[in-house]
Amino acid sequence: MSIAVSTITDRIRRRVLLEGIDLGGDRTRAADIAREEVRGYAEEALGSSLPLVHDEESTTREVLARVTGFGVLQPYLDDPEIEEIWINAPSRVFVARGGVPELTPTVVPEGDLRDLIERMLQSSGRRVDLSSPFVDASLPNGERLHVAVPEVTRRYPSVNIRKFTRRIRDLSHLVEREALTAQAAEFLQLAVLAGCNILVSGATHTGKTTMINALLSSVRSEERIVTVEETFELDLVARDVVALQCRQANLEGTGEITLRRLIKEALRMRPDWLVVGEVREAESLDLLIALNSGIPETTNAQ
Repeated sequence: MSIAVSTITDRIRRRVLLEGIDLGGDRTRAADIAREEVRGYAEEALGSSLPLVHDEESTTREVLARVTGFGVLQPYLDDPEIEEIWINAPSRVFVARGGVPELTPTVVPEGDLRDLIERMLQSSGRRVDLSSPFVDASLPNGERLHVAVPEVTRRYPSVNIRKFTRRIRDLSHLVEREALTAQAAEFLQLAVLAGCNILVSGATHTGKTTMINALLSSVRSEERIVTVEETFELDLVARDVVALQCRQANLEGTGEITLRRLIKEALRMRPDWLVVGEVREAESLDLLIALNSGIPETTNAQ
């Protein structure tokens, strides 16, 4: 981050505190303030020893990403070709395009990384600290966030952000991308229409969530879908759908809502389809019990 960007960002943050402005809730106002502060700094720099601003437009974009978005990660989040972002250390920021990992030139200083994690968790209301060193959450646009912090990690926080493609809406799109044969797609569609229980399994990042989304596009419009997940990932286009997610315990250690609890509650919500985003642990038992209830289900197992 340049000295100019850092200085302008600090000025905007002080102004936000003084004036009580919510930049996250008003992107237009945020952009206006960013342009105003960049212009003011650029004029001031011409008559002083401050570093010059060579491109006001790009500086404004960078400042705006820092005060309203997720800083140096925002361009990667905005890039539709990038599927995943992960950080191992300040100078080890990776992205994946088409399943191929790349080490980027981006550097996130340790202090900035901790601030960034706090901002990313802010909208979810979840936390990560020494007593709770792992956290799963959703970013405002639906990306899945996983964070682990020291002493569980060796020195630096570990951050993973998984983006979800919205280009695949139904089984026909999987056929077009040659991920399924037309015969397999027809069989799966008939399985959904027949109310079969469906288990989707596979390795990490092989498209299990994408497959569940595509399968559920075949559910009849008059049928009610209830989804339960650790964090919201499924992105269903349906007339009658209720989405539930787990809740982390509060600072007093109470208030946790587990996936097992959600499965039990979902059965009381008159579902025609019960969708469990992912099962890995004790909730497998509750899933098996639910499978025997006669309600069609689809789930992702690891």
